[in-house]
Amino acid sequence: MENVKNIGWRVTLAGTGVNLCLGVLYTWSVIAGGMPEDWGWSAADKSLPYAVACFVFALAMIPAGRMQDKIGPKWVVTIGGVLIGAGCVIAGLSGSNLMGFVIGFGVVAAAGIGFGYASATPPAVKWFPPAKTGMIAGIVVAGFGLASVYIAPLATWLLNFFAVDGAMGVSKTLITFGIGFFFIVIVLAQFIKNPPAGYSPAAEAAKAAGNNAPAPAAAAPVDKNWKEMLKTPQFYMLWFMYACGAATGLMLIGMAKKLGVASLGEAAFYVVVVLSIGNAGGRVLAGIVSDKIGRQWTMFGAFVIQAAMVLSLTVIESNAVLLLLIIMIAGANYGANLTLFPAATKDYFGLKNFGMNYGVMFTAWGVGGLILPRLNGMIIDATGKSELTYYIAASLMAVAAVLTFVSRAMDAKAAAAKVEA
Repeated sequence: MENVKNIGWRVTLAGTGVNLCLGVLYTWSVIAGGMPEDWGWSAADKSLPYAVACFVFALAMIPAGRMQDKIGPKWVVTIGGVLIGAGCVIAGLSGSNLMGFVIGFGVVAAAGIGFGYASATPPAVKWFPPAKTGMIAGIVVAGFGLASVYIAPLATWLLNFFAVDGAMGVSKTLITFGIGFFFIVIVLAQFIKNPPAGYSPAAEAAKAAGNNAPAPAAAAPVDKNWKEMLKTPQFYMLWFMYACGAATGLMLIGMAKKLGVASLGEAAFYVVVVLSIGNAGGRVLAGIVSDKIGRQWTMFGAFVIQAAMVLSLTVIESNAVLLLLIIMIAGANYGANLTLFPAATKDYFGLKNFGMNYGVMFTAWGVGGLILPRLNGMIIDATGKSELTYYIAASLMAVAAVLTFVSRAMDAKAAAAKVEA
């Protein structure tokens, strides 16, 4: 095919920018913390819009992935911008009505987050050779994790600025976010596109280097569609591990601000900021490391360290420095999942149907986000603390770490069978 200008970095940066808006999901603990006591919401009530949002976000990834494979990512991200803007405004206009928040933030905005997120990483990855899959995926999804660095303090400032009373502060903050994200996401969407059919990143790289010889022959790609993917045991192994990693991370994100109240007081939002920095850094670092040592070994390390971090939360009390360090590391381990599992989906099941395939894989994230944050809210209502949730989360991390060896064995067996064939 004729020379095609590689706009991979433009697409990557636009996708990162989109995710910097969609990451408003991770600041729910700040928004929930601004809700006045006279609303009468329990801890379980406050966790419900967030838990539903995690689940709907994941479900929306499936049709969004399919659509971006068919009509292109620009239009799907545009739809996402409309939905996230509308959803935040609906929640903002709901007053103290819990179902209004569930529908606005938990359903409409979350669907918009799913549409935007599903269409940010796949087009960026397609512009680069396989050896850079982890790194590029990490950079794009880092935007989602990094969003809280600016959204958390901005939300805190807006809540105070608009606080004629508590309800008005929450309402106007969400409406402001809705209007802002509507315009920013739609503008950035126009810069996101797939490479043309037949485009080969390796061949283009060789031409750019002045090498006119044909690129080395690559191994035949594995391009399974979602139905074929569901017939493989590897999918279910990866799905379960993803659900475990997501459940633990999303539980911590949902209660991040509350964790810092005892030691940081009004500055508790810094816990959200630190977690966000770790979240973003872990995504990039995991991508680079996994490109070198493999996805499964990187997953194992993240799961083991995360188990230790969660267990450590059962023994610390009011040491602010230690808390911030633990939360940053926990955020990095959670963020690693958001790089490792899309990269693994591409590795095992191919690039052709990546959007749809990862949408199906991402349901694991939604299930994890629906169950453990909600369970934690119920445990807090019943016991007044999260200690039992921490033990449950650490157990999930231990199981996931063990399963990386089973997954690796499956991979080796499949590779051996391919050689024999």
